Amino acid sequence: MNQPIRALEDQDEPALLRDQFRQLLRYRALLASGVVVGLLGGGWLALSGEENYTSTGEVVVRSATSDPFAAGASADKGINIGSERQTAVSDTVGSLAAVVLARKGDPVEVGPLLSGLQVTNPPNTLVLRFAYTGRTPELARGRAQALADAYLEIRRQRTENSIAHMVQGYRAQLTPLTEQRDQLAEQTSGGNDVTSARANLVVAISELTRKISELRALDTTPGYLTKKPAAPTEPTGAGLPLLLGLGGVVGLALGLLLSWVRLVFDPAVRSTRELVRSLGAPLLGTLPRERATAGTLLAVGRGGSRLAEEYRAVAFRLAYDPSFSRRRRLLVTAPRGAGAEAAAAAVNLAAAFAEMGRDVILVEADLRSPSLAGDLGPAVQGVRPRWAAEGERAWPSDSRMNVDVPGSGAFTLIAGRRTGNVPRALTSAPVGRIIAEGDRPDAVVIVLAPPVLAYADAVALLDRVEGVVVVCDPRDVRRSDLERIREIIEAADGSVLGALLHPARGRYERRALRRAEKRRRKAARYGSAQGSGGDDRSGPEHTGDPAETLGLRTFDPTAGRG
Repeated sequence: MNQPIRALEDQDEPALLRDQFRQLLRYRALLASGVVVGLLGGGWLALSGEENYTSTGEVVVRSATSDPFAAGASADKGINIGSERQTAVSDTVGSLAAVVLARKGDPVEVGPLLSGLQVTNPPNTLVLRFAYTGRTPELARGRAQALADAYLEIRRQRTENSIAHMVQGYRAQLTPLTEQRDQLAEQTSGGNDVTSARANLVVAISELTRKISELRALDTTPGYLTKKPAAPTEPTGAGLPLLLGLGGVVGLALGLLLSWVRLVFDPAVRSTRELVRSLGAPLLGTLPRERATAGTLLAVGRGGSRLAEEYRAVAFRLAYDPSFSRRRRLLVTAPRGAGAEAAAAAVNLAAAFAEMGRDVILVEADLRSPSLAGDLGPAVQGVRPRWAAEGERAWPSDSRMNVDVPGSGAFTLIAGRRTGNVPRALTSAPVGRIIAEGDRPDAVVIVLAPPVLAYADAVALLDRVEGVVVVCDPRDVRRSDLERIREIIEAADGSVLGALLHPARGRYERRALRRAEKRRRKAARYGSAQGSGGDDRSGPEHTGDPAETLGLRTFDPTAGRG
């Protein structure tokens, strides 16, 4: 038992990711534009910016101590490295450094001087790293040296001022004690009380004198410049290669963002999964692009043709599809446009069915601008059909042609002809007899209809040819168009057997096809006006058959067996 063709699963996460990535890659122009803009921006930043040089010096901060070699002495005693970093970038240090630089011939204000300074502290250290960025190497080195020296000088001055204030306070306490001691020394009487008081004063004076001596003996060195600033040999910052690389990455991100925005607002079908969901039918195949078959309709019969193999695969899928095998009637159409791809698909499917040993009839139902016989070239030969009545002059009379497929067989072509009243011609009894040929064993009838959204000709045939194959380019067709096609076909009691995707065209090729379509429509209108104004042998005639004068959907199923 044959299984029906099923649509793709919607929960295949890897497939969804691949589809989304392919959808973004559809907009290669936006991606390339983003990368170019990023590269230009990186190059502009690298070439237009001034070259800057950075000189770095390192200072080890230490606190004042009386004996740095004593056991248990701590270098970070009383040092808050965060406060010291703030002091290093303060205006006090900047003012002192500006004075020193002015003496050396580099006058600079405090604000501009500090703007190029950056002071950092490596973790778990008492090191302050002075990095200064200037326009020249010597300027960066001189200012970094001046700022580091100014910081050490400010810190030394603050330490010495603190010691001086403390000594001054101790001396203020010592003066009255010395005066009291001298007064007690002048007293000759008083006994033990005077002696005891004098001894207490001597002890207090000795303690204060000891503290003053210790303060004066402190080592007030604020720190050491362990790494002197040196003149840099190369400019700092990102170079041209790095800026170009960053610009390319940022540009690629910008291109992806623009592609995503374009994808969100793009009405076209974005993937085959979305095409299947909008059309409500499976994907029969995707036709490859072949330069060898450019300009020719017939690909089946060419040796080693990938395009021919794809058409054969589609024909086999349709032959074993239960919905098609019951009646073996197929209507091939396109959503919009000139329908050249639909014509190629119809011809090659007819040739593929002929290779399978089927009796194939290809009916060109485009009666407004028929061109299939001319496009096939010398492979067609005109022969009067057996179903055409004697004396019948309207289409499809005298339109039978045999098409020879090299090495594959042949099929019958009912070429289209310009007709004044197209709906009446498509619903006439001769057309019904032709389509009824599909009821014969091993027979297949393929009808090539104009674009279903451009003309209603395909709708007029859906009650006779239920199975529809839509040939389209996913980059041109819109989701709304596919949904409308599905609604039209379902309303006419037809069924969409599947979609056949042809290779995408370039921008210039699409423009050329649009111009050709406009010329074709103009020629069709001109031909219709001529046909309605005079005695046109290709126009329909009234033969007394009621089927030729009724509406679009009138059809006599017994007419094909007469």
